[in-house]
Amino acid sequence: MKKALISVSDKRGLEPFVRGLARNDFEIYSTGGTLKVIESFGVKVQNVSDLTGFEEILDGRVKTLHPAVHGGILADRDNKDHMAALDAQGISTIDLVAVNLYPFKETVAKEDVSESEAVENIDIGGPTMLRAAAKNFKHVTTIVSPEDYGEIIQRIESNTLDEAYRRSLMVKVFRHTNDYDQAIVNHFSQAEETLRYGENPHQAARLVRTTEDRNTILNADVLHGKALSYNNIRDADAAFQLAKKFTMPVAVAVKHMNPCGVGTGETISEAFKNAHEADSQSIFGGIVALNKPVNRETAEQLHSIFLEVIIAPSYDEAALEILTQKKNIRLLEADYHEDAHAEEFVSVSGGYLVQTQDTGALDESDIKVVTENKPSRDQMAAMALAWEVSKHVKSNAIVLANEKQTVGIGAGQMNRVGALEIAINRALELGENVVMASDGFFPMPDSVELAHENGIRAVIQPGGSKRDQESIDFCNENGMSMVFTGMRHFKH
Repeated sequence: MKKALISVSDKRGLEPFVRGLARNDFEIYSTGGTLKVIESFGVKVQNVSDLTGFEEILDGRVKTLHPAVHGGILADRDNKDHMAALDAQGISTIDLVAVNLYPFKETVAKEDVSESEAVENIDIGGPTMLRAAAKNFKHVTTIVSPEDYGEIIQRIESNTLDEAYRRSLMVKVFRHTNDYDQAIVNHFSQAEETLRYGENPHQAARLVRTTEDRNTILNADVLHGKALSYNNIRDADAAFQLAKKFTMPVAVAVKHMNPCGVGTGETISEAFKNAHEADSQSIFGGIVALNKPVNRETAEQLHSIFLEVIIAPSYDEAALEILTQKKNIRLLEADYHEDAHAEEFVSVSGGYLVQTQDTGALDESDIKVVTENKPSRDQMAAMALAWEVSKHVKSNAIVLANEKQTVGIGAGQMNRVGALEIAINRALELGENVVMASDGFFPMPDSVELAHENGIRAVIQPGGSKRDQESIDFCNENGMSMVFTGMRHFKH
């Protein structure tokens, strides 16, 4: 007879499942509370101690951690040495393992859970059996969810409980044990924290740390101010990620996940002056990231306007004395080094998407001037700034900039001309010193024509449209220069 080992904290669907196993000639073994429940159904069941020859000890902490259990689960039925070893030890194979784990998440979700209660709900034997059985999926069926009970019985009775299906159950098992372990890590490392609310007051929210690296917003030191909100954290990260891209002094102002002003300079004070000047209206109530230490001069500039959050690598004593005069402003100190292999996660219904961060940078060897007119040195410097900023602006994105600051940004529009119109309407200045960067190619020449009408004489874009030549021809006819990068920067 085949053997099934069942130990479940979730008893849903258990009665028809064990009746189905018994009906199909499975010997059923179980432990503790599960054993008593199966007995109450009138289904024949044996204690795991009948397999191991040992009673459970340590208040039930040790009952299935035994060679008779794990040898029976892990033995490769196609390996003669494995089977001979089982015979020599008098161990029988175990063909089906149905386990779900102690309710750790539910336990620690209780308001006043004690540490000892949390510890006692860390399952040891359950994950060990699940992982062993899942590893041996070629021969063992592993069930972690009551929702699969019905199909398991149906497949047993129709002789379709094949290796492909057992493999799919194996994936479920390792996903389940991974989530379980992560919940333990989050609880005991205080990696999970409840926020007051989400994007809006009616939305619940929490943050979960997945790393302890200080080059992240969630691990920045909060030197001053009230707790960060959900929106503060997202905006602060957007500003921080852009500021990290520069080696020269830079100041980045962000509002609603989009940069509203980016400035560079010889000093961080000059950089902030340029960022503030770029859009002095939108920066109000915004987030500012600076990639150099904050001194007294810069602090006085920051203090003069209303800001929610400031992020910098450090602040001197005079700067802190000035900035902490405002009770609620959040001052964050973070490590600005880049992680070239960092991944970013975006939630979608049913899961999440993972991608490497957009670290694509301009390389002189990849830049292609496609017009007869070549951009000037100042225009090339402006292009480098505008192109880097476009990477961090929601698509469709247009960035207008001179060599020291952004002067107009159009973000998140459904068409590229609409983004350019917004950037022009908000522009601090226009003219031949201002360049236009587009995160994607121009499907037709209308954006270039509109730029020309407003005095813009230099354009940087990915290229790659079927109608690129129309834009190039217009630039040549009107004394404009255009550069192709061969790389787009969509940000949804």
